[in-house]
Amino acid sequence: MPDIVDMVMEMSRASEEPSAEAQALRYGSGRSEFGKPNRWLSAGDADHSSPPPLPAVSTPRLPAHLDALADRARDYVAAASSANTRRAYASDWKQFASWCRRQGVEMFPPDPQVVGLYITACASGKATGDKKPNSVSTIERRLSALTWNYTQRGQPLDRKDRAIATVMAGIRNTHAAPPKQKEAILPEDLIAMLETLGRGTLRGLRDRAMLLLGFAGGLRRSEVVGLDVGRDQTEDSSGWVEILDKGMLLRLRGKTGWREVEVGRGSSDATCPVVALEAWLKLARIAHGPLFRRVTGQGKAVGANRLNDQEGRPPRQANRAGGRCARRSA
Repeated sequence: MPDIVDMVMEMSRASEEPSAEAQALRYGSGRSEFGKPNRWLSAGDADHSSPPPLPAVSTPRLPAHLDALADRARDYVAAASSANTRRAYASDWKQFASWCRRQGVEMFPPDPQVVGLYITACASGKATGDKKPNSVSTIERRLSALTWNYTQRGQPLDRKDRAIATVMAGIRNTHAAPPKQKEAILPEDLIAMLETLGRGTLRGLRDRAMLLLGFAGGLRRSEVVGLDVGRDQTEDSSGWVEILDKGMLLRLRGKTGWREVEVGRGSSDATCPVVALEAWLKLARIAHGPLFRRVTGQGKAVGANRLNDQEGRPPRQANRAGGRCARRSA
């Protein structure tokens, strides 16, 4: 019986037009019907921006009574990686395809020497036109993206091949640097940031709740904006909150599984994360779905869409206030 993932993916292709992201992930066998390599990067090719199209797959249609299981399998395939990871992998794959086109080399079958040259170009600032070298962490992510994309196409890339592993080791030894440790925000910094936020505006209430919740729970921006009001309310949720008498319980999904974070009530309403969140939910009239959303209509309406992790940054005036505090205490 064909692999369930292959069948599910093929059923998705049969029932839906491919999206722009899916187009960036398309591939070919790298061989013509005569068994010779396809020069899909030749000057006469109509589409130079993405890899060759999927080959025809004769996957048998599942019996109708298995449709529900197939739908569930599709959900699990999507849940295997986060939306941010899929976007990053699609972007990295497209950049690699563009680099191969410019260099006149083929993507298929996967060639460790070609990949070794590509990561060398990334480290040297020659992979794109901006001449900016990638960091070691970015190069490792790009290599993971290539490995994942090749594997999805049934043509695994051997990362342990010396043409890749030795080059990558040299890149780490040459360019690796200790991670930049950001200064921790102190309570007085937080209070200064809160003082810049209006108490009578929706944006101010939202940003106060986000700052206090993130500070009290020690959360990342992506974890804060990924929260829902309750469990299983949206597909892109990374967790939800439960408001209790003595505080809040946050349930968060990370790379290694689920974890719980307890947040107690503050000694003052002005700096209590629970009070701030309750005020935001009440005035924004949010009872279901994403916890933190865009404020629209000149600050008078709340949209349905979730904030992303870039929009979850503290406002500029709050950042400046926190910076002044940090400089005074230095």
